[in-house]
Amino acid sequence: MELKAVLGPVARGFNAGVMALTKAPWIGPKVARSLTEITYVGRRSGRTISTPVSFRRAGDEITIAVALPDQKSWWRNFLGAGGPISLRLDGAERSGHAVARRDDKGRVSVTVRLNEVD
Repeated sequence: MELKAVLGPVARGFNAGVMALTKAPWIGPKVARSLTEITYVGRRSGRTISTPVSFRRAGDEITIAVALPDQKSWWRNFLGAGGPISLRLDGAERSGHAVARRDDKGRVSVTVRLNEVD
């Protein structure tokens, strides 16, 4: 059996458990300050994909530092001009535009500029 076939279900289960923490009554609000689920459309597959990420927020700008970027592919959807993304902040679904950048040390960050709230 291929390793990826085993790790996929394990990762999905882990991600679901992590996101459940954000909804827990006693720890949820603390966890949700730095953890959210992003949703985007895959550039090649056209599928809607959701994954949990940790983030930092400064006003209407969200920064996601991608840990182990060479082992992940989701951030590549936002290279170049970037693309649309949505995430849950303060209990509300927010949309924005995300752009991924790799620095000279190989670190990757995705910057999300949130759209104005209607």
